[in-house]
Amino acid sequence: MTDTTNKRIRILRIITRLNVGGPSRHVVWLTSALNDAYFVSALVTGRVPPHEVDMSWFAQQHGVTPIVLDRMSREITPSDMITVLQMFRLMLTVRPDVVHTHTAKAGTVGRIAGLLYRFLTPGILIGRPRRCHFIHTYHGHIFHSYYGRHKTLLFLTIERALARIATDRIIVLSEQQLEEINGYFRVGRRAQFSIVPLGIDLEAAHGDRAAGEALRTELGIAVHDTVIGVVGRITSIKNHDLFLRVAARFGGSARFVVFGDGADRADLQRRAAGNLIFAGTREPKAIYAMTDIVALTSLNEGTPLTLIEAMANGLPIVSTAVGGVVDLLGPIVSSGEFDVRERGITTESNDDAALTSALRRIVADQELRDLFAARGRAFVEDRFSRERLVRDIRNLTSEVGSS
Repeated sequence: MTDTTNKRIRILRIITRLNVGGPSRHVVWLTSALNDAYFVSALVTGRVPPHEVDMSWFAQQHGVTPIVLDRMSREITPSDMITVLQMFRLMLTVRPDVVHTHTAKAGTVGRIAGLLYRFLTPGILIGRPRRCHFIHTYHGHIFHSYYGRHKTLLFLTIERALARIATDRIIVLSEQQLEEINGYFRVGRRAQFSIVPLGIDLEAAHGDRAAGEALRTELGIAVHDTVIGVVGRITSIKNHDLFLRVAARFGGSARFVVFGDGADRADLQRRAAGNLIFAGTREPKAIYAMTDIVALTSLNEGTPLTLIEAMANGLPIVSTAVGGVVDLLGPIVSSGEFDVRERGITTESNDDAALTSALRRIVADQELRDLFAARGRAFVEDRFSRERLVRDIRNLTSEVGSS
């Protein structure tokens, strides 16, 4: 912990946008918690586009008022240089000791602006750049399944360069992410990396039975029907099209429910089978209370917050084997068309036949569902508390900021 006789470490935390998802909750919790006798924090974000749900209310609820840069967006645009200059001017005002970036675009803009802040100073003439350290967190990555080959290579080249010249510490959420980002994609040096798992508010994540029953009634789902839910932004990387194909193949009394919203919803809704419902954005306490099984169909993930929340509620999981999902669900116990792991089932990406078979297995096997529920709940309570997340980031930031 930082010596109390020293000045507080000033942190500028940057995220591309405060849309629905784990990264938004993550940065708000950290900004709120790291404002005390040892740290002072500010949160910078871009605008949330109209087709996504804005989580600014969550920031306000935790006493955080973000600084919004209107021109910062997820895509590369000509206005990005203006955003870099705006960020640089903000740094001249805030004078951060640590710039901590989250998500790809914020990581690029924030670290480039940070380089300008560090070196555009009269002190550079006598070899004294401004003192500022850089931390970047990969909540996921964009090195496959997001863009075409050439655009992906451009982003990968930028990330490799920034890791080399503008990053003191790189945070990943799981061993699998470390293997992908550092091992496979060759970003950064191994010594730069720290693994800091996600944290959640375990109490807030717990389902509310009355809210769940009310939502079932609203959606016209009978008490005895098995509900298979997928939770998250409706966007191409989440591959909801796979969920649609599985629902059409599944048949029986199971009801498939998509929780969330996004740009692709209207198109998917037109093609959905009769046993599939689009419920929109709902409160987690209602979602996890009315759902029996949680599915995830993504093409690429970091460590999905929705799966951690589902495990905290004792819900069995069937997911594509992407990103940090394999770390959440544990080692393989048995293999075949799908993999049964210690805490859930995984399939190959975009394999609707395998995912259908896996869901049929878990629907029919109550003993396996109960086993996954018990193991998942114990795993999450041991490793993914919000308090542990804050403690880990506090110690890491203190170490980097005091160096």
